[in-house]
Amino acid sequence: MLLAALEAEVEDYIDKYKHERGEDGRRKVVRNGKARARSLTTAVGTIEVAAPRVNDKRVVDGQRQKFTSHILPPYMRKSPKVAEVLPLLYLRGLSTNDFRPALESLLGDKASGLSATAITRLTAKWEAEHKAWKQRDLSERDYVYVWADGIHLNIRLEEDRLCLLVIIGVRPDGTKELLAVDDGYRESKDSWASVLRSLRARGMRAPVVAVGDGALGFWAAVRDVWPETKEQRCWFHKLGNVLDKLPKRLQPKAKKMLREIMYADTKEDASAGFEAFEAEFSPKHQRAVDCLVKDRGKLLTLFELPAEHWKHMRTTNVIESAFATVRLRQRVTKGAGSRTKGIAMAFKLLDMAERRWRKLDGRMLLPLVRAGVKFVDGIQQQREEEAA
Repeated sequence: MLLAALEAEVEDYIDKYKHERGEDGRRKVVRNGKARARSLTTAVGTIEVAAPRVNDKRVVDGQRQKFTSHILPPYMRKSPKVAEVLPLLYLRGLSTNDFRPALESLLGDKASGLSATAITRLTAKWEAEHKAWKQRDLSERDYVYVWADGIHLNIRLEEDRLCLLVIIGVRPDGTKELLAVDDGYRESKDSWASVLRSLRARGMRAPVVAVGDGALGFWAAVRDVWPETKEQRCWFHKLGNVLDKLPKRLQPKAKKMLREIMYADTKEDASAGFEAFEAEFSPKHQRAVDCLVKDRGKLLTLFELPAEHWKHMRTTNVIESAFATVRLRQRVTKGAGSRTKGIAMAFKLLDMAERRWRKLDGRMLLPLVRAGVKFVDGIQQQREEEAA
């Protein structure tokens, strides 16, 4: 198939210039045998390829023309698909020492360019990509909602754990996009504020709603950098925090009541659920009640948004699910060797995963949310003149 494609490419090139002739009446563009055979590593194994050559005698603007294959460029030794396998295997957790035996079983014993040193060059490249990505301009883009979370990862050669501050946003067309991956050391206000100020300085407009867990550092930073942004607390984290303050025998009942609040159809029903939970557990387990009710308003912000968006706004699962592959690599390889490489690997994994993220449900309503259209219990409210 590859040879057939190369032959077709050459025939097309020669046919394109068949009317070009020299003073002697002979064609200027003709075939010129085949190049010396070279080994090419493909996804189905290593093969020998002798590519057809072309003799192009045309001179344009003083420059001798030359045929170059787009299918098999000069000096290419492995197909682009094989090149993509290297970072993918490394990021998924395969040790660099396992590369050659693993890939030779698939690609043959002549697999070239698949050494562990290639990963050293790749990680350096990822670090440079991440640095440039952190400086990109955001003034031409808008993000209606953002999700934020602090993800803790192990660093093999350091005692301190790496705390990645991650922000994912959704654009008015429903596309989810990675906005920030930075080293916070701890989830403090200063760390989060530094990330948010960087986004603002590069032109990012304040989102309508931010979703996150109860980390005080993030919310203090949001109120400082984006004071107009509404807060929606993550129900998944809140549910775990409340249950942790109850004895195991009461947790099933409490969980059922909490889920009824979380999935209520109206704000009134959710408020009634809060009162029922307080009445049930306040006599003996006031700590659990206090943990729930202190964020009551922030947990119910979603009722001011379209009902189609509620399932996306209840949790920070957007980030947690994306980090599943990052955590897998950490478990298999016992963590990255340095903080810089840990951040670079996490960034590259998320960058690859971003292509597979689904768009937000009800995305046609996002421009309305940005425009400030009012929603009550998930239903869009008509203006007075329209209702009249």
